[in-house]
Amino acid sequence: MDVKFWQWGLVIASSLMLFFLSPLAKNTHQFFKAVQEKKTPNTFTLMGSLVISWIFAKSITNAANLGLDYGIVGGIAYAGYYVSFAVAGIVIYRMRLHGKYASIHHFLTSKFGKSAVAVFSILIAIRLFNEVWSNTMVIGTYFGDMGTGAYYWSILVFTGLTLAYVLKGGMSSSIFTDVVQMVLFTILLVVILWAIFTSENAITPIEVVSSGVWSFDTGLNLLFAAILQSLSYPFHDPVLTDRGFLSSPKTTLKSFLWACVLGGICIALFSIIGVYAQAMGMQGQAAVEVGKAFGVAILLVINFIMITSAASTLDSTFSSFSKLLAIDLNLGNSLKFGRWSMVMIAILGTVPVFLDAEILSATTISGTMVIGLTPIFIFWKGKAPKISFHLSVFCGILFGFLLIFNWFPKELIFTTGKYANLLWINLWGIVSCILLYFIPKWIKG
Repeated sequence: MDVKFWQWGLVIASSLMLFFLSPLAKNTHQFFKAVQEKKTPNTFTLMGSLVISWIFAKSITNAANLGLDYGIVGGIAYAGYYVSFAVAGIVIYRMRLHGKYASIHHFLTSKFGKSAVAVFSILIAIRLFNEVWSNTMVIGTYFGDMGTGAYYWSILVFTGLTLAYVLKGGMSSSIFTDVVQMVLFTILLVVILWAIFTSENAITPIEVVSSGVWSFDTGLNLLFAAILQSLSYPFHDPVLTDRGFLSSPKTTLKSFLWACVLGGICIALFSIIGVYAQAMGMQGQAAVEVGKAFGVAILLVINFIMITSAASTLDSTFSSFSKLLAIDLNLGNSLKFGRWSMVMIAILGTVPVFLDAEILSATTISGTMVIGLTPIFIFWKGKAPKISFHLSVFCGILFGFLLIFNWFPKELIFTTGKYANLLWINLWGIVSCILLYFIPKWIKG
């Protein structure tokens, strides 16, 4: 039977399963804060939700491709972004314990005022908008070439089905289905790795560990850039920060620290698909090529893991956007408003698909754009004038444009390799943002 038939079956069956299993939110506490029977998510539930909502379809595609390009070094370099969980977990824990803040927006409003909240909200709205199309386009490529009918229809159906189950329960649906999706992801990843290590053309764990070279040219640029970006990157992602205020501070901290370790391990393990592709001399999209090499069964497993990952990110995006408008910006604290907000971001976020926008390395570009958040959250306890927020944030955006348009002076880049620009622009950018953040404070005395 045709592979496409089974692919459609996986999308429809998994989405319908999640729809029927998903809890129905009957009040705003359930819809926006995932409070069920007065109980908040426990450590395991919150950890699973964090990990799977950050294992995007595009992130595991990138991990596999980095494994193909640089061996296991590439996978570990990409896993560096998961240091974000530890940074965010510790900062949010201290904010809640010592600052008594109820959300990121609460913190920004009390410290920097409404103009800072407006700028910050625009940044995270752009982030959420990008999450929709950049993940659904990955799904589309498994059904047909970009621009074909099958490609477009698969994206529309997948987005619609994911929207349907998250409309039912909001954040409660997102958290609940994340745990289901995390279990599915783990099982599917084990199946793929089993095939890689036991097939006729198997590679050994020793070959995986020794693949790649630990140099700046072959992965270390990206690893250090990822760690630098982790000081700011998590704070512009409401999918992550919203989960920092659902459970008790202690439960939250444990969940974030475990998510840092397990998320990084998951990404590194998935990059082994790329390591295998490299060993077999494959080219192109690593996950797709390995799937084809192993036959229909493994191709469908890889397809299903992409569906699982994209759905978890998409439902979290919808619920976080809804909370952003309804609760954080106080535009309408009602179930009706929350659900219509989800419909709006689903439609707007799908538009770029029809403009044939490329699947950007959104992680690295948006990560540079928001490096201005570094001093704001790392040095959150100290007092600073309101202008410090704006100087730092807009300095970060400037460095983001320098990266995109390749305008940064070559004399300030001291390593070579593909991600050298990324590393040094982030390093100089963060130093500049910190200086601009503190200068008004020093002038004020």
